[in-house]
Amino acid sequence: MTANTPLTASSTIGAWLDDPTGGPLVRGLLAQSGASEEQLAPVRSLPLQQLVAMSQGDMPQSVVDDLVRQVNGGEIPADAGTTTGWREVVTPGRFAGRTVVVTGAGSGIGRATASRVAREGGRVVAVDVAADRLADLVAELAGADVVTVVGDITLQEDVDAIVAAAGDRIDGLANVAGINDDFSPLHETSDATWDRVLGVNLTGTFRLTRAVLPVMLTAGRGSVVNVASEAGLRGNASGNAYTVSKHAVVGLTRSAAFMYGPQGVRVNAVAPGGVATGIPFPPHVSEAGSARLRPFQAAIPSLATADQLAASITFLLSDDGVNLNGVVLPSDGGWSVQ
Repeated sequence: MTANTPLTASSTIGAWLDDPTGGPLVRGLLAQSGASEEQLAPVRSLPLQQLVAMSQGDMPQSVVDDLVRQVNGGEIPADAGTTTGWREVVTPGRFAGRTVVVTGAGSGIGRATASRVAREGGRVVAVDVAADRLADLVAELAGADVVTVVGDITLQEDVDAIVAAAGDRIDGLANVAGINDDFSPLHETSDATWDRVLGVNLTGTFRLTRAVLPVMLTAGRGSVVNVASEAGLRGNASGNAYTVSKHAVVGLTRSAAFMYGPQGVRVNAVAPGGVATGIPFPPHVSEAGSARLRPFQAAIPSLATADQLAASITFLLSDDGVNLNGVVLPSDGGWSVQ
């Protein structure tokens, strides 16, 4: 940071750590929580504000506000382009006249995707199991065309309700909803974990895609984007059930792309790596699986924000991805090339 550029919540974590005043403050905060500076290496390019979301409720907004005040003599300066990292640039009208269904729209990547589509002029059918999260999304996007459906994509009746809410036109589908496993290797994976993870990540994606395809085929156009994972490309990114589910999503994507491409429907996938607002893990994770995965997960080059993943997803959903079909796009900061 320059002498004339104050540190703010939008300044990157790296800028804070490298600052002679901000660095000791952040390191002191880490020490209080039992963490170290090395643990922040993958997120140095993210804004300090992202720590609130990454903590999943453990760090209140007031902690970040206090850091900003301490480094600025008790004041919170205006946040005018002080981040040195990536900034979202909305493309007005990119989804004008389009209806896009987004699952998992209440939080994380799904929420960011729904928000991006709505702010770019699209009609969004926002799906989530949590009514309160959908209500928050609607409040955040006041004036946008957002239809909410509280539903579970593993249930056929809820899938039918989603399609009914969308109406006669469905231009895009973003299959974002997903859950993690407990990092268990195959011999430890329970039937309950297997059935739940495969049910949400694969069967739900299959059922909803199957339901919207007739509408797209009738129109002679459409774009489906499935959220796979780095775990759909390699075996050392997660546990058995999650890895299997995401490999299967890749297969579903490629098969559908082959079948429906000649009829004007594109089907692609995004494979995220580490995401700062990632889906939560179960309360008890496998010790054996975690120990085996830990050194490989430590090699993740960087974490992304939900907004950054939404940029990749909306690119494929939009006409900007016109010549892409059957692509599995690693949106992982380069993890897949290691």
